[in-house]
Amino acid sequence: MSYKAILVGASGLIGSKLLKQLTQRDQISEVLVLVRKALDISHPKIRQILVNFDKLEIHSADIQGDIIFSCLGTTRTKTPDPLLYRKVDMDYPLMIAEFGLKNGVSQFHIVSSLGANTSSSNSYLKLKGELENKIEKLNYPSLHIYQPSYLTGERKEKRIADKIMMPLMRLIDLLLFGSLKKYRSIQAETVAKVMLNQSLKNLKGSFIYTSNQIQQIA
Repeated sequence: MSYKAILVGASGLIGSKLLKQLTQRDQISEVLVLVRKALDISHPKIRQILVNFDKLEIHSADIQGDIIFSCLGTTRTKTPDPLLYRKVDMDYPLMIAEFGLKNGVSQFHIVSSLGANTSSSNSYLKLKGELENKIEKLNYPSLHIYQPSYLTGERKEKRIADKIMMPLMRLIDLLLFGSLKKYRSIQAETVAKVMLNQSLKNLKGSFIYTSNQIQQIA
């Protein structure tokens, strides 16, 4: 069986890894990539659509296929405006999920965060929790929520925080055992690999994978 995949957030750390993996799988016949600006990549399976995310409804009919992978996300540093931040992390993924479901997409895979909870005192984790709840209420035939901890991997843009955190996390990871293992850092490529593998199993129902569970099934 072959699948048409829809990917949003392809320029990010997980999304870029996932895009490459999608093109390498025989089961994936086409990858529709929704982007704000064109990616410098060419492949027979890839079709890019330039999207104004503030006018997503214009592109609603294009969001057709079998599987949606949402890797959208930003940071407070990159997007200090709280309204715009909420749009990127909440409104855009939710709208894409809604349009996809209306167009017959059966699987939705989304990157959230470890600790996502609507009751969290952390605004980022609270927002991720709200998004998870809203998407769960859409009742997708197959919903997969991935909650990675601190992500490692080669980023296109160099961040000072990463230069500090990556070597620090390598030391901290050695101290995290038992119930604390889920807080160990995780490779973005590992998250992408599990997202793709789970999608090809064509599972039915709603699934949440914490960071340690992602590691276990990788």
